[in-house]
Amino acid sequence: MKTTERDARIQELIGKYPKKESAVLPVLQFLQKEEGNTLTREAIEEAAQKLGCSTSKVYGIATYYTLFNTKPVGKYHLQVDTCIPGFLHGADAIVEHIAKKLGIKPGETTTDGLFTLATVQDLGSCATGPVIQVNDRYFENMTVEKTDQLLESLKKGSWPANDPSMKVVSKCGILVNDRTQKDCRTLAFYQKNGGYRSLEKALGMKPEDIVAEVKAAEIRGRGGAGFPAGTKWSFLPKNDPRPVYLICNADEGEPGTFKDRQIMEYNPHLLVEGIAVSAHALKAAKAFIYIRGEFGWIADILETAIAEAKDAGYLKHVDIVVHRGAGSYVCGDETAQIESLEGKRGNPRVKPPFPANSGLYGCPTVVNNVETLSCVPYIVKNGAAGFKKIGVPNNFGPKIFGVSGHVKAPGIFEYPMGTPLKEILDAAGGVKGNLKGVIVGGLSVPILTAKEAEGLNLDYDSCAKAGTALGSGGIIV
Repeated sequence: MKTTERDARIQELIGKYPKKESAVLPVLQFLQKEEGNTLTREAIEEAAQKLGCSTSKVYGIATYYTLFNTKPVGKYHLQVDTCIPGFLHGADAIVEHIAKKLGIKPGETTTDGLFTLATVQDLGSCATGPVIQVNDRYFENMTVEKTDQLLESLKKGSWPANDPSMKVVSKCGILVNDRTQKDCRTLAFYQKNGGYRSLEKALGMKPEDIVAEVKAAEIRGRGGAGFPAGTKWSFLPKNDPRPVYLICNADEGEPGTFKDRQIMEYNPHLLVEGIAVSAHALKAAKAFIYIRGEFGWIADILETAIAEAKDAGYLKHVDIVVHRGAGSYVCGDETAQIESLEGKRGNPRVKPPFPANSGLYGCPTVVNNVETLSCVPYIVKNGAAGFKKIGVPNNFGPKIFGVSGHVKAPGIFEYPMGTPLKEILDAAGGVKGNLKGVIVGGLSVPILTAKEAEGLNLDYDSCAKAGTALGSGGIIV
C-alpha cells in the first residue's frame, strides 16, 4: 500500500473514536497486516507518532495482547485450539502430527519461514473442534487427514474451504435464525422476517418507557452473572450533561462458550437492531461492539450489516463502531474492556465507581452482552408480558446453550430458560457412553457429577441451588 493510502487508512481508523488513543488496537492490527503478520519496531513507532503517544506506551500495549506478533512468525501461523472441548476430540493428536510432519515444536517456525506452530486456548469453536486458526482464518471439524490436506494446500498458496457444520436447534425461534439460507445475513432477509419493526416502534416511544419495559421483563444478563439488564440501565444518572456510551460485550472468551458468535455470524442485524433500540432507550449517540480479535471475519460481517442498516436510515440516532480486541481473556470483564477501549492494557478497574457513573472516558456507560441486547427487540415488540411467557419465574426468555464434548451431536440449542439439562443433552444426540461429569456454564463454573446433575433445570436459580452456575450457558460433557 502506498504511503498516502496507508496514512489515510490510519486516519480513518482514528476518526472512528472520540479520543484517538482508543484507536491503538485497530492501528496496530492494520500495521501488523501491512508488515506481513509481524509488528515491527518501525510499525510501533509509526503508530505512536500517529496517535500522539510514546513508543514505550504503544510497545507495552502491543506486548500485552497475544494477537500481536512482536517477533517474526511464519507466513502461515498455525494455532491449534487445545482447550477441553478440542482436547476431547483429539486436538493434542493434531498438534503432535503437525509437529512431526513439519519438524517443529509449538512456538517454533520452519526453516523456510512458511509455518509457525502454536497452541491456544478456546477459539470459540467448541462444537466444531478440533479447530486450527491459520492467520485470521478458521478451519473447523479437523482431523489428522484434513490437517494434511490443509498443509498441502497452504504449501501451494491456496486456501481450502472451512467446514463449520454442527447441529442447530432453535425451539424459541428468536435468537437463532435459519442459517441454511444463503442470504440469512442480509438486510433484505432480516426485513422479510419482521426485522427493524421493533426499532421503528421504539423510536416512537419515550426512552424511559423502553427502560421501564426492559426492567419489567426481568431479563437477566446473558454474559454470565445474570444481573437484571433493566436494573443496570436504570443506574445511569439522570439529567447528566456527559455523553452516554453503550458497549456490546462480544469478547466471548469464556472457555466452552460460543453462543454469541452464532448471533453475530448468522443473524447480525438482530444484534444491530438490539443495539439501536437500546441506544435510543439510553440516549447513547455512540455504541461500540467489542468483539474478540480472533473473530475477524465476523467483525467484517457486522460492519457490513451496520453499513446496510445505516444506508436504510435505521441508524440516524446512533453511530455503531466495531472494535476488534487483540487477544486477552481478561477483557471479557466490563471494566477491563473499557480500559482496552480507551487504548490501554485490559486491566480491570477497582469498583466503585461503577461504569454507569464513570465508565468509558469517565462518562456514564452501559455494558451488555450480545445475547442480552439481541433479546431487546423481542421485548419491545411483545412487551414484558410477552417475554415473560417464555422461561420460568425469575428466569425469563430464551437462552442459547452451546453443547460440546462427549455428545453425539455437538451444537447450538436455543431453548426457554429453565429447560431440563437432560432435554438439551438429548437434543445434542445424547451422551457418548455414561455421563461422568458436566460443566453447564463455561469452565469458570464448578463441575457437576452425574448424580449432582440429575434432574437439573438450566436457569440461574436452579444451577446455584445445585452448587454451580449457569454462567454463559457453555455446556461441556
